[in-house]
Amino acid sequence: MSFDGSFTHSMRNELASILKTGRVSKINQPYPNELILTIRAQSKNQQLLLSANPTYARVQLTKIPYSNPSVPSNFTMIMRKHLSGAILTDVQQLDNDRVLKFLFTSRNELGDQTELCLNVEIMARHSNIILVDQKTSKVIDAIKHVGSDVNRYRILLPGATYINPPKQDVQNPFTKTSFTDIDQLIEEFPNVQVLADNVRKMIQGLGKDTSLALASYLHKSDQTETNFKNFFSQFDEPKPTLSNIANNKLNFTAFPYPDTAKNTFYSTLSELLDAYYAEKAQRDRVREQGAVLIQVVKKQLKKNRTKLKRLTRDMAETENADAFKIKGEILTTYLNKIQRGMQTIELPNYYDNNAMISISLSNQLSPSENAQRYFKKYQKLKNAVKYLNEQMKLTQQEIDYFENIQSQIELAKPEDLIDIRYELEQGHYLRDHEQHGKKKKAKRQKINKPEEFVSTDGTEILVGKNNLQNERLTMHTADKRETWLHTKNIPGSHVIVRSFNPSEQTLTEAANLAAYFSKARNSAKVPVDYTKVKHIRKPNGAKPGFVIYDSQQTLFIDPSEDIVNKLRK
Repeated sequence: MSFDGSFTHSMRNELASILKTGRVSKINQPYPNELILTIRAQSKNQQLLLSANPTYARVQLTKIPYSNPSVPSNFTMIMRKHLSGAILTDVQQLDNDRVLKFLFTSRNELGDQTELCLNVEIMARHSNIILVDQKTSKVIDAIKHVGSDVNRYRILLPGATYINPPKQDVQNPFTKTSFTDIDQLIEEFPNVQVLADNVRKMIQGLGKDTSLALASYLHKSDQTETNFKNFFSQFDEPKPTLSNIANNKLNFTAFPYPDTAKNTFYSTLSELLDAYYAEKAQRDRVREQGAVLIQVVKKQLKKNRTKLKRLTRDMAETENADAFKIKGEILTTYLNKIQRGMQTIELPNYYDNNAMISISLSNQLSPSENAQRYFKKYQKLKNAVKYLNEQMKLTQQEIDYFENIQSQIELAKPEDLIDIRYELEQGHYLRDHEQHGKKKKAKRQKINKPEEFVSTDGTEILVGKNNLQNERLTMHTADKRETWLHTKNIPGSHVIVRSFNPSEQTLTEAANLAAYFSKARNSAKVPVDYTKVKHIRKPNGAKPGFVIYDSQQTLFIDPSEDIVNKLRK
């Protein structure tokens, strides 16, 4: 599952075969640690994704659309200045390490030809993208600046001399000619797991899964050199594979490794990575870009849940209201037995067979005032019941609302966060976090369109991804005769089937979308209500996306990602 040096070898071959002699037409930085170069090669526009993400660092061609920030970063502007219109002359790998070098020829402001190298270092949290002038070996810029206070060996700052990552005392498997040392390892470590650990220390560019696969190959026969070369030759003719490993986890490899199950094959390594990383990387981007939203929602949920507990406790206290009334009536009956200055008195409770009841008194009040004090407590608690019921209802609505927002953030694409942020700003939940004031508010009026799907029989299905999209879709876009679906009593998306009389198959597929884009995505037998749009109503003063409905029927669905991908337009 690692983007190791051997996988990088295969990816280098793929990128070189597709992109060499291509011209850079666009440069964008949709996310802080990721750069996309649009390269026109072989009469096609190819999106080259260079990622220095600490968790999902990689290099690949991608077909996943990205939304770019309205204001490009300084790094993007420098890349555009030097690489716009540049020709990619070669793609090289540093030995068998996780470093790819994209070599470009370009023209500077004076029209002179320049040679540039865009280095992509895939090294977990140390991953980086560095543009270097090949003639001077000087760093032009890096997506992550690394000063001497962080790394004394190499500085990655504009103007610094570029130095390759430290070279390890290991062998490149693609240039290795002698195999006596491998024979010794096999003889010394017959166990596959132990052999894999030791081979990894000797051979460059082996992740844990690759070293285990190599160890299994080496045990096939006594022909060590043949087994070794056969294994690594497969990286030159990859068969991109997505497979299941232990604990039902997914693993991507350049070709099928031993001891894997449910192998799915792809035509290119880039398509394989799109399939593997699409959701994982997206969740990471959402967490990164939506950090403020997530924090605000958590804060609001914590505040309202605490408030609800307090209100519930206060409501429980109102159950004692009748006890205060009884004490007040008993004191009124036996006023002649009470004397000013008493702090407690025992009197017969004629509501309980004249059993003696102890009643606390204030020594500062007269007997009559003590009785009135209990009547006032009783009346106060009785009046509080109505207020507490109302507050508990409002607080529970706030909890439901923010649980819904929380669910939407979990299911959101990065571009969906814009609508969610705007909604929270409109509700004044984000007033302490606004950075651009009224200008931003005035500009951010347009709501993104709902996602489009097409059922098996060709019927269009629309899915809202947040409250603002849901409200516009259901209350403004949909025809009253079309069908509306939503998970029953579970936060989720509004789904509209754009048909007056949809088939059962279309209804089932739309219900799968409703269940998948809900908080119950990972559950089974998810209840999904459906009814005509004409039966949907929004209560006065309700928050965006909140509706009530009737005349509904219910389907029970097991959400399937495969069906969602099949229906996606």
